[in-house]
Amino acid sequence: MELTYQICNAIAEIEPEEWARCCLHDYPFTRYEFLHALEASGAVNAETGWQPVHLKIMQGSITLALLPMYLKSHSYGEYVFDWAWADAYHRHKRPYYPKLVTAIPFSPVTGPRLLTQMDPAQLSPLLTQVIPNIASRLGAHSWHGLFWETPLKSVLAEQFMIRQGCQYHWFNRGYTNFDHYLSHFNSRKRKTLRKEREKVRAQGIELRRKSGSQIQPNDIAVFYQFYQATYWKRGQRPYLPLSFFQMLLNTMPEQLLLIEACRENQPVAAALCFEDANTLYGRYWGCLDEYDSLHFETCYYQGIEYCIEKGLQRFDPGAQGEHKIQRGFEPIETYSTHWLEEQGFNQAIRDYLEEEQALLAEEMERLKERLPFKSTLNSSE
Repeated sequence: MELTYQICNAIAEIEPEEWARCCLHDYPFTRYEFLHALEASGAVNAETGWQPVHLKIMQGSITLALLPMYLKSHSYGEYVFDWAWADAYHRHKRPYYPKLVTAIPFSPVTGPRLLTQMDPAQLSPLLTQVIPNIASRLGAHSWHGLFWETPLKSVLAEQFMIRQGCQYHWFNRGYTNFDHYLSHFNSRKRKTLRKEREKVRAQGIELRRKSGSQIQPNDIAVFYQFYQATYWKRGQRPYLPLSFFQMLLNTMPEQLLLIEACRENQPVAAALCFEDANTLYGRYWGCLDEYDSLHFETCYYQGIEYCIEKGLQRFDPGAQGEHKIQRGFEPIETYSTHWLEEQGFNQAIRDYLEEEQALLAEEMERLKERLPFKSTLNSSE
């Protein structure tokens, strides 16, 4: 039977059971509950520039695959920066927006995007045809798939332009505790890190970790005060409302980890992470006052300790930040895919991506030399 497709303008148009049948993993950011919370809280809609247009691939009445997609009127909240491309279009009097994006809104986290029980290679030819058709129907001028897993990136590379990026992840190499981890550092870097942790203790700050049912609604309300403060300090509105986090606490608490920094038994900062069977994902952080080295302790060292205790193999602490290298986070490649309707720009952007990739390869080799370990380790993926 021939495959067909359908566009869904809200995740609520798809049954949760239907979504679960295609989503065969515990990666938190493509769970129905996570994406539904984004839409139901109002963080993601046409007004915010993230109009859902989720793709459903069907055979008869049976859904075979799902691909989260959004029609976007800007490039905020993506973390694969294409502002220079948009500017080039503008200078040549060509429209760049709206554009189609396959991404997890406001979440630069590599993971599954195409949700299916099938071999993704079987669907690649269909996606090559369907995505331009959908773009044309919606008046979009390009499609961008962000933070693909390496295997699926390889499947799509034959049909779409590939762009590489760089993030910094921590890998668990059988560490028994944090001191064992530090024993792999060279002496100077080990002393520096220990001094940072001691500075936090010297300020009278205690760290607490709460997961699952240990996290109470008031904990989320306090965390949100810190979270939104990080945006207001920069003169920006927070991307996410309090109701988004409240919904997550109600629908997927088993994948939440809240790290609180307390002084005189009162929270002064907090970080909210997600986890699956293999990975811890650092996502949101905030504080009201500044404390020396507290960000490093709350967002990095507590996460590393948690991974060691729970046997998690990887810690993705979030986008950007070369300062993570000296703390043992290794540079790894990330991948995005791109299709442009405007043929006149394709070759120019292909040339740009080739040059960017060569420079990135050189930069990553330089970054690896700055790792704090006694001997350079090869990055794991």
